[in-house]
Amino acid sequence: MCIYNTGTRQGLIDSLTDMRGYLEDDETELRDLTDSALGKLEAMNDGDFETLVLVPDFDEEENNGE
Repeated sequence: MCIYNTGTRQGLIDSLTDMRGYLEDDETELRDLTDSALGKLEAMNDGDFETLVLVPDFDEEENNGE
């Protein structure tokens, strides 16, 4: 979600919805993940959205292949 985040809940919903339209038929896992995220975003309010931390959280060990 962090790469599609426009700074607002509705902007993120719009970006994810747009991206979803480009998915191929065989990208079912990404479609399911996107649908789940969209459902959660639509169920929350803007105040709840503002409390989310939408930045990558990469574990340093994962980046080093360990």
